[in-house]
Amino acid sequence: MNSSVMRLRIFGLTKEVNIKRSLNTQELIERDDRYGGVHFKPLPVVLSKGEGVHLWDVEGKRYLDFLAGFSTVSQGHCHPRLVKIMKEQVGKLTHTSRAFYSEPHGALGEYLTKLLGWDRFLPMNTGVEAGDTAIKVARRWAYRVKKIPADQATVVFAKGNFWGRSIAALSASTDPNCYTDFGPYVPRFDKVPYNDLDALEKKFQQDETVCAFMMEPIQGEAGVVVPDDGYLKGVRKLCTKYNILWIADEIQTGLCRTGKRLAVDHEDERPDILILGKALSGGMYPVSGILADDHIMLCLETGTHGSTFGGSPLGNRVAVEAVKILEEENLAENARKLGEIVRKTLEKLPKDIATEFRGRGLLGGLVINKDFAKGWDICLKLKEAGLLTRPAHGQILRISPPLVITKEQLEEGLDIMTTVLRNYK
Repeated sequence: MNSSVMRLRIFGLTKEVNIKRSLNTQELIERDDRYGGVHFKPLPVVLSKGEGVHLWDVEGKRYLDFLAGFSTVSQGHCHPRLVKIMKEQVGKLTHTSRAFYSEPHGALGEYLTKLLGWDRFLPMNTGVEAGDTAIKVARRWAYRVKKIPADQATVVFAKGNFWGRSIAALSASTDPNCYTDFGPYVPRFDKVPYNDLDALEKKFQQDETVCAFMMEPIQGEAGVVVPDDGYLKGVRKLCTKYNILWIADEIQTGLCRTGKRLAVDHEDERPDILILGKALSGGMYPVSGILADDHIMLCLETGTHGSTFGGSPLGNRVAVEAVKILEEENLAENARKLGEIVRKTLEKLPKDIATEFRGRGLLGGLVINKDFAKGWDICLKLKEAGLLTRPAHGQILRISPPLVITKEQLEEGLDIMTTVLRNYK
């Protein structure tokens, strides 16, 4: 709020009164740019409210959300059930640390393990922390179970991966924007081409120190890259053959986004370690974690891992309700059905506008022809027309609305998108 002085004359006397006014969009953006970091470039809109699939800016304009907080708000903004649970738990118990037991911790572990089919769940806060935890568990397993020589365990990643911006995550990256000038990097991280089983097996054959292969069943940040059918089955087969842990990073693809509960379910395969995040929180409170069976998870003995906020009563209670909403509202099926509408609609665009649509369920990427326009410029036009999303790698429009979106709302958004694209020039 800014203050301005107004002079009032009452009964012959002049009095100065401070009048507070709200900052406008430009002033809010300027304040943010002045006092915040500049490592991210937000779209020039200042949001103040969200409900379901809609967002409102500080001037009251309503938008359709086609980003969902990078696939986090799958349950929709401020879902009434999540709001209720959040209020209840905030007024009851928010944080204890793992120094003590609390009821919601075991409740979340029991619910997720029975639903998804692993022995144990270890909760953390953010996706990057969950990825780091998976690597720690895999390395401990490498030394305690596979008997790899001390400090020699190698983790292999698929090129084009993205699981965060920590030093470990950027050490695994092949994107110069992510890793340049942040070295030295974590050692014993290797990379192989994505969707290439021959390259993966060659690496496994050549290096007996490999303990894990970490990959996304669909690469999200890389531009929604969907592998060939059979790739996941091949990964499972090779990891089993060479006694290597398969770590599936389902932070973005997991929990109904791709039209099934998990993206690995499209090939009915089961990784050794599953990483979850994003939709696990419903956008209410950061929650992430890993699932694995006893022979892997129990390699972390008392004192070998921890997190101040990971496994908090508030986070665990929110996560249980967030997943129950996805299950009880049948949002995987909604993503599957509506994903087909997205594909059929966007594949009709001329190649001089969009060269390719990639995706599965309600995780999609529309590749804009670089000779037609820049993705950022298209997103600015979409914003003006009432739809919010962002480009990946400059030219790929993300299509990942909340999974609660209806057919009518989806068609409204696709109409905005196709109209803007067809009339852009």
